[in-house]
Amino acid sequence: MVTFFENIPSYYRTAILVGGLLLLWITEGLVPRFHFRNNKYRHAGTNLFFTLTTLVINTACAFLIVKASLWTSSSHFGLLYWLHLPLWLHTILALLMLDLIGAYLIHLVQHKAAWMWQFHKIHHIDTQIDATTALRHHPVESLFRVAALFAAIISMGVPFWMVMFYQTLSAFMSQFNHANIRLPKVIDNILSWVIVSPDMHKVHHSHYQPETDSNYANIFSIWDRLFGTFKAVPDTTSIRYGLDEYTDNRYQEVGPLLKVPWEHPVTDKDKVSGVSSNL
Repeated sequence: MVTFFENIPSYYRTAILVGGLLLLWITEGLVPRFHFRNNKYRHAGTNLFFTLTTLVINTACAFLIVKASLWTSSSHFGLLYWLHLPLWLHTILALLMLDLIGAYLIHLVQHKAAWMWQFHKIHHIDTQIDATTALRHHPVESLFRVAALFAAIISMGVPFWMVMFYQTLSAFMSQFNHANIRLPKVIDNILSWVIVSPDMHKVHHSHYQPETDSNYANIFSIWDRLFGTFKAVPDTTSIRYGLDEYTDNRYQEVGPLLKVPWEHPVTDKDKVSGVSSNL
């Protein structure tokens, strides 16, 4: 595995990610959790645009990630190297720490820091959560995630092949836990004790804020359970996706979504105030 991910061609990774997305998209059509009324292809087109911007940002910043991982392995810098662990344990802990710092913590911070939430919320404006939602991130948010991954690599000591393995697994798991698929409840519950299952992550996309502010993990569900951010909803079919102040259809289009961080949404309270001022 070490040799494979040390030398994995970019087109292999692309094939894995595209293949996984297509497989999940087909499965969504066979066993959907929700039946959406809007155009599935138009929705996918919007989300794939942000997938492309994410890929551009990640490619542009790849040299930082590569340099950091090569430097930590050559100099044996980072907590996991200092502990002198066997390769198998170093691999497991590196994967856990990349998931903790590079996914869970940065995701949590984006919900708590108001200025970062302005960029992250376009991910939550989506009212039809499916596998294509996984990479619906504002380009600026992609920079936050690259910075978090960089910090995890430097602080923990993660070699290049582990980073490639993690990014491949992380992207597929994000597609899986966003997928609009219906798993038997008992299977979904069992999975949610180890990894983030589709029903577990659906709670995070609820329009109801106490549910939105939960279930931040991407690969391993342990982080939400450990830090008290886990929330279960008995019936996820009752969840309504999106954000209340962004229900207008234009917020499902690329242009308005890109502008979201810099605009003030018109809320019901604003509408009432506007009507009052015109009387």
